[in-house]
Amino acid sequence: MKSEIGRFLRRLCFGYSDGTTTSRNYFAMKKASLMRSSSPSIAMSTVTPTATTLLLVLFLLSVAAFIVSFSVNSTIFNRSTDRAILASKHPNILPEHSNPPKKRPHSQLYYALNCSSSANQTKARTTCAAIHHRPPRVEDAESDKPPPPTCPDYFRWIHEDLRPWRRTGISRETVERARRTANFRLVVVGGRAYVERYKRAFQTRDVFTLWGVLQLLKRYPGRLPDLDLMFDCVDWPVIKSDDYKGVNATAPPPLFRYCSDDESLDIVFPDWSFWGWPEINIEPWDSLSKKLKKGNEKTKWIDRDPYAYWKGNPVVAVTRQDLLKCNVSKEQDWNARVYAQNWFSEIQKGFKESNLADQCAHRYKIYIEGSAWSVSEKYILACDSLALVVTPRYYDFFTRSLVPVQHYWPIKNHDKCRSIKFAVDWGNRHKKKVQEIGKAASEFILEDLKMEYVYDYMFHLLNEYAKLLRYKPTKPRKAIELCSESMACPAMGLEKKFMIDSMVKSSSERRPCTMPPAPPFQEVQRSRRRKSNLIKQVETWEDQYWQNQTLKQL
Repeated sequence: MKSEIGRFLRRLCFGYSDGTTTSRNYFAMKKASLMRSSSPSIAMSTVTPTATTLLLVLFLLSVAAFIVSFSVNSTIFNRSTDRAILASKHPNILPEHSNPPKKRPHSQLYYALNCSSSANQTKARTTCAAIHHRPPRVEDAESDKPPPPTCPDYFRWIHEDLRPWRRTGISRETVERARRTANFRLVVVGGRAYVERYKRAFQTRDVFTLWGVLQLLKRYPGRLPDLDLMFDCVDWPVIKSDDYKGVNATAPPPLFRYCSDDESLDIVFPDWSFWGWPEINIEPWDSLSKKLKKGNEKTKWIDRDPYAYWKGNPVVAVTRQDLLKCNVSKEQDWNARVYAQNWFSEIQKGFKESNLADQCAHRYKIYIEGSAWSVSEKYILACDSLALVVTPRYYDFFTRSLVPVQHYWPIKNHDKCRSIKFAVDWGNRHKKKVQEIGKAASEFILEDLKMEYVYDYMFHLLNEYAKLLRYKPTKPRKAIELCSESMACPAMGLEKKFMIDSMVKSSSERRPCTMPPAPPFQEVQRSRRRKSNLIKQVETWEDQYWQNQTLKQL
């Protein structure tokens, strides 16, 4: 448009050799006409040709400027209208002259299982190298994340578990002394995991424990420091505290496992079942906990069977075989309904009668240890039922924060049947209190034991442990690299399904929860005394109950 107007003005004012009348000819003819005019007034008032030309040029320039202005404004108006219409259809697209909101940087990473790259690979090391992505810098990944929540109370026990090495630290030689009973050695260097296996674990305990560590690395990429540890997948703790007392005692070897007791120094770590137990069809905790919550809603507590329920494998421990004596019989009803679980038969039936989400149908549920601690505790506590806990010897990473009469009801180990009978009778007379205890336990399990907190516990435990190392961890010569593809792609059946179901799909939207400070030693002692006193109180009530029963029979 502008170029056309320019050509027009040049043609009008200066003339083109295109056969048209030029502006100069036009002004010459106009001058001659005026001079011949008979009217002196007109002749006298006529301006000079130079002035006339200037006035005409200014007039034409004004007209041209108006035309150009109108054209430009029309174009802008049309474009603005188009943008307004586009923005109304697509609200994320804003007009140019608006002030778009400031966007926070996107540091979240997303993951997908890439089995195609490992289809023709025979070595896990090559497979992991092919798919490995360098983790982002911590400051980049954390800059746009909201403040984290405070960790649940049981995180405090991390400080207590690592206390034996606070003064001396942990040397490479100290770590290697734990190899005697370890199933594997785990080393993390530069955000990559390497494992050296020593002996085969029972079922897939080691597999899903390592799988859990890989998911932790994906949840918090670039945040886990280099570390080196030994892991024992057997139930019983082996690092006895009495062996490392005295002036000349050496530092105990740090050994990770699923449970410990008051006489041992083994470091407790979340068990494999949080990512699934394929051998007995127990799915990953993240999905199972949601099903347990729905199972609670099927039957109100007041409408549940007013008895104590237990179902499990009695063969693994004498104390469980003793529990079978508490079952109802023609001679005696101890208010217990106890069932032996035959896993071989259950496998053949397709696990139709072992759905944990369907086992919240009784007002009371019994927890009793097996050969050591049992993974069943979290499933029992999640049912809204009053958990009757037979005096335990072992603890895992969260149970030390459970309080008697607040989260569960203590049962005597040496007098189970009478203790269960009293607990059920007492509960049926104090229904409101029992429901409060059951609800407190299930809220603890379903809220404070969410998978995000399980990962946070692992994160803080491994971080605090790594701070104690007095050497720089390096990849062992015989170790192989682990990654999600090297573990999940060749897996089959429920093992593969549970890995895929429990796989971390993206890095965390938040930072790990804020670690509570180490409690003073006096506070730890007070906590233990409080629990002991509450258990003694229940035992006193129970003794009085049976004394009254004896008097009634006289």
